[in-house]
Amino acid sequence: MGPSEGFRSIAILLAVAAAVALAYGAHFQNAAVVADSAQKVKSAGSLSLKQLMSLISRPKWLSGTGFMVGGIVLQLAALTLAPLIVVQPVGAVALVITSLLNARSTKTRISRPTWIAVGFCTIGIAAFVAMASGVAHEVVINDDRLRQVLGVLLTILVIFGALFFTIGKRAQALTYVAGAGVLYGFVATLAKVVIQRIYQQQFEILTLLCLVALIGAVSLGGWFVQNAYSSGPPDLVIAGLTVIDPLVAVSVGIVILGEAQSANILTILGWLLSAVVAVIGVYLLSKVHPELAIKVPRRKHLV
Repeated sequence: MGPSEGFRSIAILLAVAAAVALAYGAHFQNAAVVADSAQKVKSAGSLSLKQLMSLISRPKWLSGTGFMVGGIVLQLAALTLAPLIVVQPVGAVALVITSLLNARSTKTRISRPTWIAVGFCTIGIAAFVAMASGVAHEVVINDDRLRQVLGVLLTILVIFGALFFTIGKRAQALTYVAGAGVLYGFVATLAKVVIQRIYQQQFEILTLLCLVALIGAVSLGGWFVQNAYSSGPPDLVIAGLTVIDPLVAVSVGIVILGEAQSANILTILGWLLSAVVAVIGVYLLSKVHPELAIKVPRRKHLV
């Protein structure tokens, strides 16, 4: 079944450390992507290999990637010690850190409405974690549950593919953030599935398919994030990821994996309320953030 519940506090600390690494990774990657898109004129279309190679050669982008990799390792360690619905929402800590880093680097004063929006995101997710920690339990992940997770992910990829060919060229930062958040939510779910199956000594073809799907979701989600960086501030990107990602992962954890079978109706209503508060925070941030509210030339899209 996995580690005992006594490791849960350690898992939360590891998730906080992962959030810090994510914040610094987003800060450095955003700086590199914005610098690259500001120097080059790019017509509408997908991210080119030339642009990707240009980013890979930038020290700031590589530094950001290093932080991201470190954050992933810490997050995986946390997922080995606690249920998905406890660990994943802790990433909201990254939002506050990213907001401070971005304000400092751009010399932009964080306005009161922006702090209120950040507060909505953070409070909503924190309340969710507090409630989830009391009812979440590790479960046996059988083949049927695994097929359901893969089936839902495949459906989402088909939908994203259709949207890419219809509205992809007109997509804004929040659209890319939403797509990345959904995909990263499944990344967390698939990572938890693979870890749990290893504990259950069931590493076979179905588990291997999950690992392949995980790599695919990471790659596509990462591409979405790079496009989001080019058209919006990093704290908006992180706000979307740290709210949408855990909401998707937690929904899968509850509905498919069955990690919250002991939750009563009051807890479920509390989850819904805290999720609404967090989503409102992301929406407000996309409207009131100083870099988006002021009339400045829009940063060039990568697509």
